[in-house]
This record gives sequence, C-alpha cells and structure tokens, in this order.
Amino acid sequence: MILKTSRTAEYAEITVDYEKCNMCKLCLKVCKSSLYEENGKILVDQSKMFGCIGCGQCEAVCPLECIFVNGRTLSQDDFIPLPAKEQRANMEQLYSLLLSRRSTREFKNREVEQEVIDEILKAASTAPMGIPPSDVCVLVVKGKDKVREFAFDFVDTLQKMKWMFSSFMLKLWRLFMSKEEHEMMKNFIVPLMDFFPEKKEIGEDWVLYDAPLVMYFYGTLYADPVDPVIPATYAMITAQSLGLGTCMIGTIGPFIKKGANKFKEKYGIPQKHVPGVAVIFGYPVYKYKKAIKRTFANVKYY
Repeated sequence: MILKTSRTAEYAEITVDYEKCNMCKLCLKVCKSSLYEENGKILVDQSKMFGCIGCGQCEAVCPLECIFVNGRTLSQDDFIPLPAKEQRANMEQLYSLLLSRRSTREFKNREVEQEVIDEILKAASTAPMGIPPSDVCVLVVKGKDKVREFAFDFVDTLQKMKWMFSSFMLKLWRLFMSKEEHEMMKNFIVPLMDFFPEKKEIGEDWVLYDAPLVMYFYGTLYADPVDPVIPATYAMITAQSLGLGTCMIGTIGPFIKKGANKFKEKYGIPQKHVPGVAVIFGYPVYKYKKAIKRTFANVKYY
C-alpha cells in the first residue's frame, strides 16, 4: 500500500550492491517496512507494510555504503556525511542555547539578511515532519513593510469574523465546548477581536510586533497537525544561535483554517490546509541578563 503525500504517490526504489554487502543486516534492523532476507541476500518487497516510503534509514546506517534509496523526492545527493562528533553540540552547549532563548517582541530597525534566512530554513528542514517527503510548507514574509501588511490584512480578516464571538454566539458555543475552552475564548480571544483593530487604527502592529521577518509554517491536508510546529521550533532555536530574537505566534493559524479566502489567496496559502504556527524574527533591541527556569504542569512516570 503506497503512502501518498502531496508530493508523491510512488514507492522509493532500493538497490543493493551485493558485491560489497557483507550481510551485517543493519539495514534489516532499522527498516520497518520493505526489506527482508532470503538465501543470504537483502531483498525488497514493496507489498510489505507500506513499501519503501523513502525514509533513507537503511542507506544512512550501512557501514559499507552498498544500499541506495532513490525516489519519493530522494536522490543520492540528499545523503550527506554526518558532522564529526566533536562538531556536534554537547548537552551543556545545547542547554545554554535553549536557556538563552526568550520570546522577543521588540526589534531593531534592521532587516534579516537573506543568507541568515537561508540558514534558518536549512536547519528547520532537518526536523522530523511525518511521513516523507514532508508535507510542511513555509510562507516567508520578508521586510517590515510586508510583515505589517500581512498583519493588518489578518486584522481585517478577523473583523469579518467578529460576529462569531458576540454574546449570543458565546452562549451558543458553550453548548459545544468544555468549560476551559469557553473560558479561553471569552477571556482571551474575544478581547483580541477589539484590541487588534484598535491598535491598527493608530498604526500599531500588535499581531506580529513590526518584526522584519515572519515565517508561517503550515501543512497540506496529508500532514499531521503537529508536523508544522516541530520545524517552527527548530527555526526558533536556529535563529537564536544566529543572534536573532524570536517569538511564536499562534493566533493566525486557527483563524484562517476555514474562511479567510481572500487573505489566503493573496498570500498563496491553500484554501484547505493544516493550520500551523507563525514565528517572528529580528535583531532584538534588549539584552536580557537572566534566564527563567520553566516547569511542566506535571511529569509522571509509569
């Protein structure tokens, strides 16, 4: 059974160089689908499970470089050497980077250079994003003026939805929502419906905070709802390492999931898509002197 995505509807092809293969069977151990052994050879059966989905695990683990995966957008150019161990961040370095990241909403009047954007996208694309090839898409809005236009267009779109959050509709929504969902809508979403337009009227962007760069991560209809959030998180961490401040904006995605047709058409977002999350980027105005330790609501072991 072929696992179809928006980008492919075929199996990946696996070939084996039997002259080099010593049957270490590492490829069999990491493949959860199409590989099997028969008469001392590694063979492929595309009818097993989902066939080869192009994860590349078998080629990546092979110590003798004698198994090759092509197709489902993969080519041999996509397989690259791993960085040496000494080049990888250790736990202390990684934790220091994560601890230094804060949500930033005040940015210098400086554009984010294209080469920096390219680095962020390159790193974010390494994130796990569901069945390969990835069904995550990224809308990049570059430049303070364009970001402000994007934000204000979103505010105008919200205004057209305001009737959905009237007192009458709130009472109606309560019949279909949990207490917690209704409280969030009443105490958080409804006030924003007035706040954003009021700020827009005096020329202030409180949606994207006049950032010089925003990336909206979303998915095709083949994507899992969590798929866009993971690369968005990778993008934030990468940007921190490059000296940028970031903030994740969750407001946009849910409101444009249905409707907002003109907004989506203008910015090339498919009318039907899996809503994701926006991330704003820019060079921060302020330097923080302390980190803040965060906690989970609960951690249980079983």
